[in-house]
Amino acid sequence: MVAAYIGLGSNLDDPAEQLSRAFMALAQIQNTRLVRYSSLYQSPPMGGMEQPDYINAAAVVDTALKPAELLQQLQVIETAQGRTKGERWGPRTLDLDLLIYGSSIIDTPDLKVPHPGMHDRAFVLYPLYELSPDLEIPGRGQIIELLKNCSSEGLIKI
Repeated sequence: MVAAYIGLGSNLDDPAEQLSRAFMALAQIQNTRLVRYSSLYQSPPMGGMEQPDYINAAAVVDTALKPAELLQQLQVIETAQGRTKGERWGPRTLDLDLLIYGSSIIDTPDLKVPHPGMHDRAFVLYPLYELSPDLEIPGRGQIIELLKNCSSEGLIKI
């Protein structure tokens, strides 16, 4: 089993309910066990597009799935909850990102782990820190050190 960290986000169709449903769906993935999930955090959208604030969280699972298999299961959950591929950083019912997969560094056309940009995004780092304050992000370092350079401005724990 490998510990994998998943970032969750939603800003459409009752975002808090979307995340609640996503947590339940994560617990149903075959050969995977939902270990725990963070509090919910409200954050402003990225990219400058006019849209509602996001609700974000993180979850940790233990999984026997390979990274690509886990990513496929995350995409199935997104689709089941109404996710459609749209504009980058645009509004969405559910976004599930495979942030960390054990100590692996993966760089393929379909999957990059650790997730690019996560190391300076408060809406990712603060929920992860809540789950695992001693977390080491492969190729980036200790989460506590990354938080020192990551402003929490606009991030609200709810």
